[in-house]
Amino acid sequence: MTKADACVRAKILVSGHVQGVGYRAFACRTAVSRGLTGGVENLDSGQVALDVEGTREALEELLVDLKKGPVGARVSQVQVEWSSATGRHHDFTIW
Repeated sequence: MTKADACVRAKILVSGHVQGVGYRAFACRTAVSRGLTGGVENLDSGQVALDVEGTREALEELLVDLKKGPVGARVSQVQVEWSSATGRHHDFTIW
């Protein structure tokens, strides 16, 4: 495995009109299609949070999709905190 293939972790916070529009299901499908692990959840603040692990390239591609969101969503901001992968997730789920 090259350094480019090494797994990393991204804690992602999505703001805007992202609840009640299928955003978590969209994020889950998109993450699974990219071979990522982790999960996604709605927050009481109205934001959606993701904790995702995989290759940096796959995570960067996921971020592009998350900024668009599903039909009906209006994403105003996507914040990302990068760190080392933990390896604790084995699939991707909606929490």
